[in-house]
Amino acid sequence: MTTRRRDWPILTGLILLSAVPTFGSALRVVALSGGAEVTPANERFFDAPVPVLLHIAAAVTFSLLGALQFAPGFRQRHRAWHRRAGRVLVGCGLMVAATGWWMNATYPLPPGDGPLLMVLRYLFAGGMFVAIATGFVAIRRRRLHQHRAWMMRGYAIGQGAGTQAVLLSTWALAVGPTTQLSRAVLMGASWTLNLLVAEWLIRRRHPAPTTATRPTTLAAAG
Repeated sequence: MTTRRRDWPILTGLILLSAVPTFGSALRVVALSGGAEVTPANERFFDAPVPVLLHIAAAVTFSLLGALQFAPGFRQRHRAWHRRAGRVLVGCGLMVAATGWWMNATYPLPPGDGPLLMVLRYLFAGGMFVAIATGFVAIRRRRLHQHRAWMMRGYAIGQGAGTQAVLLSTWALAVGPTTQLSRAVLMGASWTLNLLVAEWLIRRRHPAPTTATRPTTLAAAG
C-alpha cells in the first residue's frame, strides 16, 4: 500500500471520530446565536458564552485540522504547510485545555454531572495542556521523537469527546440512562482509551530520537 493510500484510513477514522462533537458544537453555536430556549442543561452557556464559544472554535479546528498532521503521505508532501498548521494547532490545543479548565471552574454542574466528573475534567484538561506544551518545547529543541509522542498524547485527549459520544450512546442503547457515577466512569474511560491507543502507537513505531533532522512534525517551530 502506498503512503498516500495509507492516509485515507487515518483521515477517515479521525474525521469520523470528530463528526459527532463537531455537529453538536455547531448546534450549540446556533442555539446561542439564535435565542434558543434556556433550560437547566444549557443556561450556564447563555449566562457566560465566551468560554464555551472559544472552546468550540478551538476544539473543532484542533480535531479536524489535526487529523491531517497524522497522515504520513500528506505530511511528507506538504511539509511547509505542516509546520504552519502545527503552530495554529498548538494554540488551539492549549486553548481547548485552558477553556476546559475555565468552564469547569466557573460553570455550575449541569444535571447528570457530579464531583467525580469535575475532577476528571480538571485532570485530563491539565494533562492535555502539559502534553501540548511539552511537545512544543521538544520541537523547539529538535527532539522529534519526543515532540511526536507528546503531540499524539495531547491529540488523543482532545479527541475524547468523539469517543465519549460513542461510549455514552452505546451505554444508552444497551443499558439506559446514565447515573452520575456511570457517566463519569464512561467519560474517564473514553479519555483513557484514547491515551492507551496513542501509547500503543508511540511504542509500536519506535522511531529513533534525533536532533539533527529538519523538523517536519506537528507544531514544528520552523
